[in-house]
Amino acid sequence: MSQQASPRGSFLTVAEALKELIAAEGDMRELPSATQVMQDHGVSRGVVLRAFKVLQNEGRAEPVPGGRWRVLRPGEHVDRRPLEERIADIITDESLEIGAAFPSASVLAERFEVSRPTVTKALDKLEAAGVLASAGQGKVRRVRAVPAREERS
Repeated sequence: MSQQASPRGSFLTVAEALKELIAAEGDMRELPSATQVMQDHGVSRGVVLRAFKVLQNEGRAEPVPGGRWRVLRPGEHVDRRPLEERIADIITDESLEIGAAFPSASVLAERFEVSRPTVTKALDKLEAAGVLASAGQGKVRRVRAVPAREERS
């Protein structure tokens, strides 16, 4: 689609095309990048961001850290807690003892479908909180303390 003389409503056209893409690709978990949508539809970044907002307002997508957008599907549960909390749950969910080896950043990045630097930041927060201990770069992290879980009603 080329740039029209009047760009009014272009974002709605792009939003409709993205809805069709989401419907056609049932396993799509993430929207294409803003840059990719700009190239595909010949529109500006502002138009793409407005189209993404339309999808967000309709409950079809939501922004995630890093500038990407996650596709939301009816009935699908998304854990929106901070990554460090979800990582800390591994200790209790897998019954890890104090001193036990903790999964690597690469394994966690794949498990939570985020980048390694994002996982590293979360692990650093857990180390600062005293939950994990690290012997240095390239060394295995170990469980230092079992995190206290808050009672949820």
